[in-house]
Amino acid sequence: MTANHITLLRAGFSAAVQAAQAKYALPPYLPTPPSGRTIVIGMGKAGAAMAQAVENAWQGDKSQLSGVVVVPYGSTLPTQRIRLIEAAHPVPDHNSVQASQQIHQAVHALSADDLVICLISGGGSSLLSLPATGLTLEAKQQLSQQLLHSGASIDEINIVRKHLSAIKGGRLAAACYPARVVNLIISDVPGDDPSHIASGPTVADPSSAQAALQILQHYAIALSPTIQHGLQSCAWESIKADDPRLARVQTHVIATPHTALQAAATLYQEQGYTPLVLGDTIEGEAKEVAKVMAAIVKYCQKHGQPAAAPAVLLSGGETTVQVKGNGCGGRNVEFLLALLITLKDQFPYAALAADTDGVDGAAPVAGAFITDQSWNKALALGLDPMDYLQRQDAHQFFQRLDQQLITGPTQTNVNDFRAILLPA
Repeated sequence: MTANHITLLRAGFSAAVQAAQAKYALPPYLPTPPSGRTIVIGMGKAGAAMAQAVENAWQGDKSQLSGVVVVPYGSTLPTQRIRLIEAAHPVPDHNSVQASQQIHQAVHALSADDLVICLISGGGSSLLSLPATGLTLEAKQQLSQQLLHSGASIDEINIVRKHLSAIKGGRLAAACYPARVVNLIISDVPGDDPSHIASGPTVADPSSAQAALQILQHYAIALSPTIQHGLQSCAWESIKADDPRLARVQTHVIATPHTALQAAATLYQEQGYTPLVLGDTIEGEAKEVAKVMAAIVKYCQKHGQPAAAPAVLLSGGETTVQVKGNGCGGRNVEFLLALLITLKDQFPYAALAADTDGVDGAAPVAGAFITDQSWNKALALGLDPMDYLQRQDAHQFFQRLDQQLITGPTQTNVNDFRAILLPA
């Protein structure tokens, strides 16, 4: 494998990220300006770029435009009318609560002539955090940490989040009533269900408090009496589809993982590679998904099916990592490490796996890349790949190997991107 193959992998990732940028995806979905005020609210890793895109493309009276959007630390962009507040991800902090309170206040006492534009993207569940009545931030933080390390899927985690919140699960939409609400969403979840993206603050929630309780019990997470009672009594139930306060809510998903994968597929095809898109909703343990992908790669290499080299296997979704060792997790790097352990140096290949938001797990690293030379390079450095995998310490492994992918904040989030290149 050559440096050109790594460059090509990086180019595919860049194409995927670029396709999901708000400045391209958002303007066509902006609603007609109202006779009253326009309030822009939002939450998520793409929040700053989305707010900027609204300001640049808005055709109404900009003196009637204002708002509050909460974004991760270090990801702000210049805005004039929409105020950006920084908060923590993936575990909420006090800024998450203050931002939620200010967003709640921004939509207080609106009229039917007013418009709320809600900008939603992945990461919003943590950034927008207002604990349910009787629940403390500290209790939510502790529970969030446990859930993130439990191996629970993102859908399961978000069902719990919605039922421990005073603002998610449709509650923010209810607070906007009777104003018209237009949701503009960049999806980071498998299946693109708006009720799961940022835990659905402005859409109806089909899940139940009982379901949230069952998820917590399934993953053996200890519950305080307050949480137990709040969920069992249904005192913390979310907003359902028949609630009249949701009658004026309109939702548009403006960018998706599929969008990103198709952009990468087009780039690779132009470079002479046959793209095989395996899906954008792939879930499961990262290391187990890697075994399946490795099997497909081997079959392609041996039989030329389902794609013959030169080819590239593309996939997205959101895998999970059960952090039991002393590492910091990272589903994309764990996927790659498991893939490397399976494929080793058997034949020419290169692979890249990264989170499109630029952060894989708790580390400020998007992901990593490997080639058929990485196995022997690791052994020459005295690294034991299996030891790093067992300790969920793949980030450290790829740092030692000098094969990390570091992008900084990408201003979007359409979930994981995985590409496995098979040259001719």
